[in-house]
Amino acid sequence: MEKKTSQEAPSRGRVSAAFKVGAISFAFLVIGYQVALFIHSAAVSRIISNRDAPDTVYVVDDALARRLLGDDPALEPAYSSGDKSASRSTRREYVSHGSSERFSERREVQHAKSGDAQKVYEKFVRRRVESFPFNPNTISVEDLVRLGFSEKQAEAIDHYRQKGGRFHRKGDFAASYVVADSVFERLEPYIRIPLVDLNTADSAAFDALPGIGPYFASKMVAYREELGGYSFKEQLMDIWHFDEEKFEGLKDLIKVDTTKAEPYRLWELSEKELAKHPYIGKYSAHGVVLYRDHTPKEQLSVEALGEAGVLPADQARKLARCRIARPLVQ
Repeated sequence: MEKKTSQEAPSRGRVSAAFKVGAISFAFLVIGYQVALFIHSAAVSRIISNRDAPDTVYVVDDALARRLLGDDPALEPAYSSGDKSASRSTRREYVSHGSSERFSERREVQHAKSGDAQKVYEKFVRRRVESFPFNPNTISVEDLVRLGFSEKQAEAIDHYRQKGGRFHRKGDFAASYVVADSVFERLEPYIRIPLVDLNTADSAAFDALPGIGPYFASKMVAYREELGGYSFKEQLMDIWHFDEEKFEGLKDLIKVDTTKAEPYRLWELSEKELAKHPYIGKYSAHGVVLYRDHTPKEQLSVEALGEAGVLPADQARKLARCRIARPLVQ
């Protein structure tokens, strides 16, 4: 047993020495890491603290100024080897000398911050975030950044729009992968997506609605002309194959401004013109003319046309919802 113990003693000594060396190395590693963090933090703080202080040099010597600014063609090579980011401006000032004044020129050379410094500033300085009303379909990239998005996020939104993408509802904007839930919660009250007015929108605006496409867009415009202007949203379902499912998919995205269309002159138009209206037709147009010619003007009404059987009940109900011009009383 004594022999074995004597052999293990040097081994334990070597382990102990290796452990000490490892511990010391680890300690130096930790200290070095902390020093590196401190230096990095100090450098970042320095860059941030100087963000509002331009690197400006005022040059009084005219020859030196010309060289730095590249105004002298002969000295252009000397300038071209310098910093191309220098911006140029000239300030003139009067310098008084007793009773006389000498006109002098002071040149100002201002060098832009380096790209690395700008990256540090953008990464570590908390940007001012604004909240204001906006339409996600038309807002600029610059204004998206003002709302709190990074430049890459703003460009991603713009790229989606350029590819034909459109935000029909607030929820569509929330579903964008670059819009965090917390950001949408803040911006949701400010989102403004205008409704499409059936009486003023063109074919392109109709085409952009979900489930429409070029065919139905052209039909919507043509039917508006036949009606003389839409009076209520449900008139879209009069269009062939424009079913209730299609209507339900967009009814919250549209509106009808009846002031944008002239009231229908039911009690004044000729029989030929009346026959063109989808709710009247050729057969009923003749009956309408007979009815109005034999009825006092103060008693004329669309409801009465239905009750008298001049118009089918369904057509009379639809026509009654339209904006009808009052009969002229002579």
